[in-house]
Amino acid sequence: MTDTTNEPTTIIDTAADPGNVRPDAQADLVAMTEPPTTDPAAASADAVAPRVAQESRWTRVSRAFRTAPLTAWFGMITIAIYIVVAILAPVLAPFGEREIVGAQFEEPGAMFLMGTDNLGRDMLSRLIYAARNTVGIALVTTFLAFLLGGFLGMLAATFGGWVDQILSRIVDVLMSIPSLIFALLALTVANTWIGRMDNPSPWLYTLALILIMAVLDSTRVFRLTRAVAMNIVVMDYVEAARLRGEGLLYIVRREILPNATAPLIAEFGLRFCFVFLTISALSFLGLGVQPPTADWGSMVRDNATLISFGVAVPLYPAGAIALLTVAVNFVVDWMLHRSSGLKE
Repeated sequence: MTDTTNEPTTIIDTAADPGNVRPDAQADLVAMTEPPTTDPAAASADAVAPRVAQESRWTRVSRAFRTAPLTAWFGMITIAIYIVVAILAPVLAPFGEREIVGAQFEEPGAMFLMGTDNLGRDMLSRLIYAARNTVGIALVTTFLAFLLGGFLGMLAATFGGWVDQILSRIVDVLMSIPSLIFALLALTVANTWIGRMDNPSPWLYTLALILIMAVLDSTRVFRLTRAVAMNIVVMDYVEAARLRGEGLLYIVRREILPNATAPLIAEFGLRFCFVFLTISALSFLGLGVQPPTADWGSMVRDNATLISFGVAVPLYPAGAIALLTVAVNFVVDWMLHRSSGLKE
C-alpha cells in the first residue's frame, strides 16, 4: 500500500497560464462552480405530493360509496330516514305522543291515517315518536355497552395476569345465565324498587332498562375486544411503545384501538340490532319501556287483539322493527366485507 499523504498537491492557476489547463479539468471546474439545476416538473410534483396524499383519503371514501352494493345503499338510506324521523318527530307527528284524540280502535281514515290504539291515541303519531324512543334507547344502551366492555377488554388484554383472569371469570359468570331471563329478573327487581317511590318518573324505568341492558351486553363486547386486543399487544410496535416508556392510555389509544377499529365498528352494528330487538321484546312483555311512553314493542302488545279481526294495525310497529333490523344488517355485512379485504 502506498502512502499518498505527503504527495504534493498541484494547484492549477488558470489566470497565470490558461493554456496549461486540460479541457477535462476545465469542465470539472465549471461543473463544481455552477449551481445544480432543478427540474420544474419534479419540483411541482414534490409540491403537489402532500395535497395528493391528503386527497387520497377522500378519494377512497368516495370510491367506497360508489362501489357499495344496492343492499348497502338500501340500508344506509333506510337508517337515514329513521334518523330524520326520530329527530323531527314533534314536527312530523300530527298529534301528541300521549294525546287521546278519538275513540278506541278507530279504523284508518282521512283524520287518522293508521287508526287509533286501545286508548284512542293516534297510531301514526305514536309510531313516529316511538322511533325516537326505541332507537334512541337502543343506541345509548349499545354505546354504554361498548364503553364498558371495550375498555375492560383492552384492559384485560394489556395487563394480562390476574387482571385478565378476574375480569374473564366475572364475564363468564354473567354469560352463563341466559340474557333474556337475567334481564327479566333484574328489571322486575328494579321496577319493583322504583314503584315504591313517591310519584316516580317514567324515565327512571327507562334509565334502569338502559343500565341493565348495557351491563349484560357489555359481556359480549368484552370477549370480542379482548380477543382482538390479545392479537395486537404481541406486535412489535406495541413492544416498542412499552420500551419507550409509554403509559397504558397511550398504548390503548394510539397502538391498539386504531388497529381494532374495523371489527369493533362491525360489532357495534350487530350489538345494536340485538339490543334493539331485546328492548322491543321486553317492552312486549311489559318490562321494557313503560307507558305512556311510545315504544314499538309495547304498541304491538297493546294492539295485538286486532289481528284476530283482520286489522293490520299491529303490523305497523312490527314492520318498523323488522325494517330497521334488516337495514342495519345490510350495512354491517358491507362493512365486514370491506374490512376483510375480500374481492367480489
